[in-house]
Amino acid sequence: MKLKLGIPKGSLENATIDLFRRAGFAITTSSRSYFPGIDDPEIECMLIRAQEMARYVEDGILDAGLTGRDWIEENESDVVAVADLIYAKQSFGKVRWVLAVPEASSFRSVKDLEGKIIATELVATTKRYFASHGVTAKVEFSWGATEVKPPVLADAIVEVTETGSSLRANKLTIIDTVMESNTQLIANQQSWLDDQKRRKLEDIRMLLEGAINALGKVGLMLNVHKDNLAEVLKVLPALKRPTISHLSDEEWLAVNTILDEATVRDIIPRLKKAGGEGIVEYPLNKIVL
Repeated sequence: MKLKLGIPKGSLENATIDLFRRAGFAITTSSRSYFPGIDDPEIECMLIRAQEMARYVEDGILDAGLTGRDWIEENESDVVAVADLIYAKQSFGKVRWVLAVPEASSFRSVKDLEGKIIATELVATTKRYFASHGVTAKVEFSWGATEVKPPVLADAIVEVTETGSSLRANKLTIIDTVMESNTQLIANQQSWLDDQKRRKLEDIRMLLEGAINALGKVGLMLNVHKDNLAEVLKVLPALKRPTISHLSDEEWLAVNTILDEATVRDIIPRLKKAGGEGIVEYPLNKIVL
């Protein structure tokens, strides 16, 4: 049994391969091949553009794949959403498709775009959005560089953004959010009913979610004399429950916990002052809840 898995080619490619690495899968790509290698004999990978992924999964050409919820809805694909994977190419968060207009324009709301030209890659979703607001606009497919089209080639755009920096650089302002999206692991309906493939997909889901849970976290372990334990625990965040175990010397204890990486630089000096010794910070690949 081979699970045919689609890896999104393009902006999400590197983030996806890195996420799989954290989950324990080594995927190797080549500029000359659309079939990456993977160190799991039960998986066969193929690079597919995220925009097309849901269609190939729905048709059964792929058993499963990773793509954005935006492209699933755009294509109205009938697939199984196995997992929400909240990561993206920069921030590992959600992305937004936004309606943006030139800063110098008089457009302030979607109602102002009646009869205007809208450029976007997300054509069907944008048409549904305008229809839901009772606005008739001409929605044109954009092959790329959408931000540079207003005001000459279009009156407004619907474009995906994480930070809004590219829109600001092109002197565009956001007037509404059309939809939010995040990456999903999706499966073909028949593949999901296959016991072996479903079990494999559930394993992949658990490991990928564990890798996402570990983002921005580190492990911390230290030794402390039992007389100083209370002071050390005061330093650690109240909601964290460290593991405490005895060392060979019963007067000493080992403390092990997980912390937000951003807080560790402040906590380690305070732990040292509270009596902590042998403090070790270590990276985490997965946290399986």
